[in-house]
Amino acid sequence: METYKNVYSNGEVIVTYEPSRCIHAEACAKGLSEVFKTSVIPWIDLDGASTKKIISQVKKCPSGALTCTKIRSREFVKDFVI
Repeated sequence: METYKNVYSNGEVIVTYEPSRCIHAEACAKGLSEVFKTSVIPWIDLDGASTKKIISQVKKCPSGALTCTKIRSREFVKDFVI
């Protein structure tokens, strides 16, 4: 199975980051610094805020480098190595 290094999950949502698309506007960190951290690795910590806030902030990504998918069942999560 392939490992997805830029895929993060909190059990409710999967957030994918595509660095090649990122324009580094820092909208994610400015809008939700509890989740999107610029000074640590991994820089995305989905335990930092509610799923609703995470989804709202990801939708504001100006480049589309961040995307999210709501998890409908636990079986979906098994397909990803996180």
